[in-house]
Amino acid sequence: MAMQAGSAAIALAFFVSAAAAQDYPAKPIKLIVPFPPGGGTDISARTLTGKLSESAKWTFVVENKPGAGGNLGIEQAVRSPADGYTLVIGQTSNLAINPALYAKLPYDPLKDLAPVALVVSAPVVLVVAANSKYRSLGELIAEARKDPGVTFASPGNGTVSHLAGELLQRAAGVKLTHVPYKGAAQAMTDTLGGQVQSFMSSVPSALSHIKSGRLRALAVTSAQRSPELPSVPTVAESGYRGFEASTWYGLLAPAGTPASVIARLNAEVNRALATQEVRARLASEGGETLGGSPEQFAAFLAAEHAKWGRVVRESGAKVD
Repeated sequence: MAMQAGSAAIALAFFVSAAAAQDYPAKPIKLIVPFPPGGGTDISARTLTGKLSESAKWTFVVENKPGAGGNLGIEQAVRSPADGYTLVIGQTSNLAINPALYAKLPYDPLKDLAPVALVVSAPVVLVVAANSKYRSLGELIAEARKDPGVTFASPGNGTVSHLAGELLQRAAGVKLTHVPYKGAAQAMTDTLGGQVQSFMSSVPSALSHIKSGRLRALAVTSAQRSPELPSVPTVAESGYRGFEASTWYGLLAPAGTPASVIARLNAEVNRALATQEVRARLASEGGETLGGSPEQFAAFLAAEHAKWGRVVRESGAKVD
């Protein structure tokens, strides 16, 4: 009798889950963006929800919840009901870097979230002023072997840009002097003005200056060349095989969200990401459209969590 009761309970749970997916969504879906409007996370979120609203006829409410390096938005998501009506778009910093950077976080990205799908990745680009003596990554590294005072700017301690610079130093076996800023704007101004010798920048922040000739791009940190900067070599092509350090964005739900709902979300997200419209919009920001299964995202997240945690510990990076 106990075995029959257990089997009945499992069957009931399956049918409830299937029914939930069939009826999903029956109301608007809230998507939390843990950063202010206008940045890469926000652009990715709104591009995706715009297409889903059109193709799947779903209604989304996008809520920007910035603060604490993207931690506040993730915390709000993990404390929300696991019913598929609250989602969050996370990225490298708040899912892979911050767990090592902060002494204590109110969430565990590997336990408290259910991955839905990777959305997009975007490289960091190492740039110098147009009048810089460095015409290639090799020249900058050669100088750094003689002078550890060669500087590289970043938008702040613990950012992907900062840690990409730390990874580069380890790959090349050199020491650079890190100059952290409180955001990209002043770092860009000082790079253009020659106050710092190089800048690990996001592609969108640097793209217009590269195209106008005010900046020279030495290398991108992605595994493949950026579609927006096809003539700029990757760090790996420049002599550091296997090097990759990109910002990525992914859609997640609170842990415990029914698997059938996750599967439904994943299917629609992949359908949207496959459209030329979405791919072109994300490419215009220097991004590469991803997609894939929840299981692939979960494995990727675990690997990135380990990778960036190691870089944070070895670099001694601290919160600003």
